[in-house]
Amino acid sequence: MIRFAALLFSALVLAACQSTPRPAAPVVVQPGPTPGQTPGTVRPPPASLPTSYRDLPGWQGATLAPSLEAFRRTCDRFTRRAWDAPLSRSVAWAGTAADWAPACEALAAPLDEGATRRAFETLFIPVEIIDPEGKPRFTGYFEPTYEARRAPEPGFTEPVFAVPSDFVANGDSPLQRLPNGTTRPYPPRAEITAKGGQAIAWAHPTDVFFLQIQGSGRLTFPDGTTLRAAYAAHNGQPFRSTANWLIETGRITRGEGSMQGIRAWMDRASPEEVRQSMNINPRFVFFQSLPEGDPELGPTGAHNVPLTPFGSMAIDPSFHALGVPMFVQTSAPGLGGDWSGLLIAQDTGGAIKGPVRGDIYFGTGFDAGQRAGTMNAQGRLWVLLPLTVAERLRQSLESGPVAARTPAPGAG
Repeated sequence: MIRFAALLFSALVLAACQSTPRPAAPVVVQPGPTPGQTPGTVRPPPASLPTSYRDLPGWQGATLAPSLEAFRRTCDRFTRRAWDAPLSRSVAWAGTAADWAPACEALAAPLDEGATRRAFETLFIPVEIIDPEGKPRFTGYFEPTYEARRAPEPGFTEPVFAVPSDFVANGDSPLQRLPNGTTRPYPPRAEITAKGGQAIAWAHPTDVFFLQIQGSGRLTFPDGTTLRAAYAAHNGQPFRSTANWLIETGRITRGEGSMQGIRAWMDRASPEEVRQSMNINPRFVFFQSLPEGDPELGPTGAHNVPLTPFGSMAIDPSFHALGVPMFVQTSAPGLGGDWSGLLIAQDTGGAIKGPVRGDIYFGTGFDAGQRAGTMNAQGRLWVLLPLTVAERLRQSLESGPVAARTPAPGAG
């Protein structure tokens, strides 16, 4: 993922007044300086934030079983790391594998819903993340299921491309090896589709376009077999919104800017217009063919664990560490209106940029897609940190020049 300097992160306040041993008074903090940044040169914006689980909107009514299942899978990843390995080299404040071991051990035991809630309240401190630019946004994604063919035929004319032989992995800036041995940045979507390549399957052009946006999916064939088209790589080009282009050019209204509205427009537009709209987004995703495996499990996310419906979320790894529990308050028709839930950061996405930016995983299939397509709203985000991580964060920054002590609403 892209790393950049001088991140104006957010305001964080450590929670107090809960049923667990209470840490010292909360402080507004910011993460450690990025390379080349002098400590204390950037000060976080002030904030007045909740300091107890009682202040988390909807916490008592949130369903925690999916998030517990997801977190247990994350713990399996944590236990495979060196004891002192950081969760993220970009997000040092998230701590090490050792910091998270007690919570992983405690949550491995059989727990009902009430015991799960009490365990999270005992093991973690909620810390709200504030976007200094005031652009919080939550969307939804899903694992689509599309009909496909092994070879092109009418109605199934778009290839699902595998990683090409000229692809040179180079982090988030992959290269293309040219016939003369030199390299260049990998080209955009229009050039890739015009050139062609090796396909793992063929499907309807609109289905392939949305498969790329979702990043993975299941492909079903006339013989009854199913494979997972799993994310393999992208071409390193920036993500551009086809929906925004369709709105700005008057092809659809803002109210039609959902997945359903875009698909309806593509169904009535000419093939040339559809191709033009797709090429507005130069980002291109390559796939690998995997067995379907357990049909009850979701695709594997960036954290290398299967995603859990309403238990997993994609985040921006420039601001957050994968594996961290996050409490979200937002709203969408596909969520039944106002919604609060606990999600585990287990995936990333090209369009997921910002400190209060999440993409909630809704599950597999048509119904999940219909619900996810309605999700595009503001909201609030808290990270849940183990007590040792939160206390160390507070102590180190409270004693430094960037710390700013704030009153603890309700503390006492």
